[in-house]
Parts: sequence; C-alpha cells; structure tokens
Amino acid sequence: MANFAIDSKDNRTYDAIVIGSGISGGWAAKELCEKGLKTLVLERGRNVEHIKDYPTTNMMPWEFDHRGQIPEEIQKANPVISRCYAFHEDTEHFFVKDTDHPYVQDKPFDWIRGYQVGGKSLLWARQVQRWSDYDFEGPARDGFAVDWPIRYEDIAPWYSHVEKFAGISGNKDGLDNLPDGEFLPPMDLNCVEKYFKEKLETQYSGRNLIVARCAHLSEPQAIHLEQGRGQCMNRNLCQRGCPFGGYFSSNSSTLPWAMKTGNMTLRPNAVVQSIIYDEEKGKATGVQVIDAETKESIEFYAPLIFVNASVLHTNTLLLNSKSNRFPEGLGNDNGLLGKYVAFHIYRGKISAAYDGELDNTTVGRRPTSGYIPRFRNVYKQETDFLRGYASGFGARRHIERDYDGIGQSLKDNLLNPKWGNWRVNSHMMGETIPKETNTVSLDPTQTDEWGMPLLKINVDYDDNDEKMIQDFFEQFTEMYERAGFTDIQTRDTGQAPGLDIHEMGGVRMGKDPKTSLLNKWNQLHACPNVFVTDGASMTSTSTQNPSLTYMAFAARAVDYAVQEKNKLNL
Repeated sequence: MANFAIDSKDNRTYDAIVIGSGISGGWAAKELCEKGLKTLVLERGRNVEHIKDYPTTNMMPWEFDHRGQIPEEIQKANPVISRCYAFHEDTEHFFVKDTDHPYVQDKPFDWIRGYQVGGKSLLWARQVQRWSDYDFEGPARDGFAVDWPIRYEDIAPWYSHVEKFAGISGNKDGLDNLPDGEFLPPMDLNCVEKYFKEKLETQYSGRNLIVARCAHLSEPQAIHLEQGRGQCMNRNLCQRGCPFGGYFSSNSSTLPWAMKTGNMTLRPNAVVQSIIYDEEKGKATGVQVIDAETKESIEFYAPLIFVNASVLHTNTLLLNSKSNRFPEGLGNDNGLLGKYVAFHIYRGKISAAYDGELDNTTVGRRPTSGYIPRFRNVYKQETDFLRGYASGFGARRHIERDYDGIGQSLKDNLLNPKWGNWRVNSHMMGETIPKETNTVSLDPTQTDEWGMPLLKINVDYDDNDEKMIQDFFEQFTEMYERAGFTDIQTRDTGQAPGLDIHEMGGVRMGKDPKTSLLNKWNQLHACPNVFVTDGASMTSTSTQNPSLTYMAFAARAVDYAVQEKNKLNL
C-alpha cells in the first residue's frame, strides 16, 4: 500500500471517495477511475491482494488441523457466523467473528460480514440473474412498497456492461420473467436435472428449469485475459479466493483494473464514522475516518461520495452522519432512513429420491446448480400471499458405505462402497415485503471499539412469509410427485433473517422525496453529491440473487454522476 501524507487538507482531497470495496464499491471505483477521477477507496478491513492473500486456496484437506471443520469452542463462541454455509476452516479468515464486532438484536438476525478489501465478493455464491419488468413493476402492481423510479429498460444496458466485464456463464433461455444477458458458454444440467426439466415444462405452463447463471469464466474473452484472469477450473473452492481469477471478485477484477489507471488510492483499515455535511455549501464535503488500528481520527475530502459499505453498514453510516441540517441522519428529512429493510426467505427446503438413471452418476464440481425462476403471481395475483419465490434445484447420487463387521470384514465393506439412488434437492428464495416495522437504528448508549454506536436490528418474518413457505412446500411436493420422485421430505429450517445474506433496503429509491431517500440515479434527494449504490438502495427485493443488480446500479450511477459533475451540477 502507498504511503499517505495526511498533514494537509490538499493531500487528503480527491475527486471522489468510495466507501467500501466489495462488489458494488469495486464497480464504483473502476468506473470513476476509468473516467479520470482521482478516487479514494476506503475499506474498514485489512488489505487482501489477489492470489497473494489467499492462504488456503491450494491446500489439501489433510493440511488443515481439523480437516476443514471449525473447532467446537469457536462455534460456541460465534453462534451467528457458525450458521453460515461458507464458514469453515479454509475460509474463517474472511469472516467477522461474532465476538469481534457485536450488534444488538431486538429480534434474532444473523448478520454475516467480511471486513477486508473485496468484502464478501470473495465469499459470495456467484449467482447472477437479471431482474425483469415484472420485478421492477411489482410494487406498483401489488401496492406492497413505493414504486420503483426505474424500469428494466433503464438498467438493461448496464446489466450488459457489467456482464461483459465480469464474465457470466449462462444460457439464452428466452424467458420474459428472467431476461437473457451477455453470456459465456453455460454450465450443463446433469441427466436427472434434465429429466426433471422435461417433466416440469411439459406438465406446467410457465414453470421452467434452467442452469443458473453464474459469474464464472467458462470461456474467458480478451477483456478477461486483460484483467489477468483465467478459465474457471470447476474446483468449487471459490470461498478460499480463486488463484485463477475464474470467478468474479473485486480483488481479481475491478480493483486491480481501477489501480491500473493510476487514479485509485486504496486505504484499508479505515472505518468511516460519518459523512461531513457543510451547512453553508449545502452538500457533503468529505468523510470522517477512524484508523482501525491506531484509532486516529482523519478527515478526507471530495466533491463526490459513493456509499457502498454493505447494506447495514451503509444505514449505520448515514444514521450517524448528523448535522444541524440533518439531525436524524444524512438525507433523512422524511424519517425513513433505516426503515423498510427486507431480505430473502431461505427457510424452505425439500428433498426426494429418484430410482431412475442408475447407470449414470456425476463427475466434477460444477460451481452452480439448476434454477427455477419465480412462477407465482408473475402475471396476475393468484394466491393469498403477495409476490413469490424462485428456487435452486440439484441432483446427485450418494455413495453408500456398509459400516457393519469387524476387522477384515469391516475393511472390505468400507473399501467397496456402492452407489445409492439419486437424491434431488430444492431450496426457496422468497421475496419478503418491505415493512416500516423492519428497521435498523443506532443504539443510544453502546458503542463499538471505533466509537461508532452499535447497530440495533429489528427485522422479522410476517404472515405473508409463512404463507409463501407453505406454498413452496405444497407446489414442490406436487411437482416432485408428478416427476415420480419418492421419499419426499420438507424442512423448515426456522433460520433467522440475515442468514440469506441478501438483506436490502433502508435507503430506498423512489420517485417522491416524501417516501424515499434516493432518486432514480441512486442519488440522495436531500444531498445530491452523495450516491448509495449497494443493497441499501433497493426498493424491493424480488427473488433473484441481487449482486448483479448492485453492480449495474453502481456503474449507471457513476456515469450519471460524472456527467453531472462535468456540467457543474454537483
């Protein structure tokens, strides 16, 4: 990292500041730097450089002290993070432990965080499905949130922009409820997944099974090779950090690209405490930063600020950015900051057995799955709950071992495993309804080690969610039965919100400053030189994995902001 001269305001002044280096922050940095703006990127966590700082990426199972498992004492000390699917011995260095940064749970909420350069872009599940007009029009049709200020046609070119650079494997499926994109060759469905696809699509209208689109370089193009990235090797060890750059992350793609322009300054270990608002100028002028290691307070300045701190940290930062003009938080004239937080329902799971295709099995580690786009309430309201759910779908054969016997007979049994029947599995991704009662706020008395108020989270399920979960069980049980699957088992995990890692909202977009915080350009209505382009800006959640939409919003907002800056409007 470069040395920093911070003894004068001039040395601490930039054309733009980006808060956060994760998926959306990396895109904001790339776009700003490409457009010639000297950009400071602030990251609260430690520095992580591509390849160099992936300590476990090439380790074998026997090289881990606990064969990849987290010791019981660490699990007990960190019950929240231990529930995350990706928290294992090979990835624990990329996660924030519960004990490292506590928060207040008015209601149970599993807050999954990654404090490092690249954020959770090192850990994400890499699923990238576009939204359609049915998603953007949903609130206006159903009346469950304020109307989105944009439609699909506004964001479609920016989906294409980020897909080409990031590299997306997918198939042209021709579905109006899940628009096609700029795709590299798709991964393939296996034989049982193809069987279920055929049964599903012949027995139902509007229900489809596709291979999920994912941010993997199945066939790198020139733009990806120029980034220094290579083909995905299907190791499916992505959460360790990929030494090939086979999947998209800020560390392998956008941040090095921004650095290459000569316009980016990266400062890790920089906890942004507040955005500085100048009462006379009527705009934000910079940020107040606490050095995470020395606890020193430093100010940095820029006429353009992009907030991409991740959803709940973005809410915390804006709530803590108080002034005479904004006593309840920056831009919070309507009192809605921190409200209408929503998430995705991942509680519903269903599995079954299939006794066909016994002359086939699977080989390799495909880094994606099948995907069933939302089919409930798409074209009209047809259920007693609002909105709907998408679902993953996968099939594989399991090896059965006989543990009976003693001595040689036991050895013979263990050394001669047999293939069992196929098992199929689905999990739901349901859309929750943004509600004013789902909130985050600042604790009035407790602070963290950097002097920031602890975040209070008050988010919960509602009756609409419960009805949706039951419908998922009913519909998938029926679909499984029609496909000839047996031993059908449904399971409600009962997990708290947050474990989906798809929390959204609190600083939502909208048309009216009375009912929203941001306009159609992700720009604060009341402080127009501040842009929020992470998940905090989302008006509703839809059912698709959201990261692709965050990336597109970030690129689109930068393009607009730079144009406005050049016109002297900011």
